[in-house]
Amino acid sequence: MFSERRIVEQMDATADSYANEPVRYPALQVVDLAAESAAVTDTYRNLVIGRVNDSCLRLSVFDGDYRWHSHPSSDELFIVVSGTLAIDLENGREIRLGPWQCVTIPAGVRHRTRALGRTINLCVEKLGAQTVFTPEGVPPAL
Repeated sequence: MFSERRIVEQMDATADSYANEPVRYPALQVVDLAAESAAVTDTYRNLVIGRVNDSCLRLSVFDGDYRWHSHPSSDELFIVVSGTLAIDLENGREIRLGPWQCVTIPAGVRHRTRALGRTINLCVEKLGAQTVFTPEGVPPAL
């Protein structure tokens, strides 16, 4: 069974705000990802760093649990840079990633991410991907 830890308040972004996060850097601009992540002082920050064709590269820095959700039309590739990222799937499986490990969550698969201590990860998904959150207090069907 999944442990119930705190859900970080800053993670209460709406699906629209997540989909409409602006792209921070244009093509051909060098980005210092270490400096970007070091500058984060909140318990949660998810930035769209750049665009690649119809996809984007996100930088996520957080400590805590993100809400259950799915992306109906976009796969989601997670790459951990530092820390430990646990990804819970609706079937009860837990995937645990350490630095420089990655996994792709297929479109439509309900999941949640949990940072076990401060974790920095990169994520590749469709730019403006739709996010469908599971209602608060309602666990996904197992």
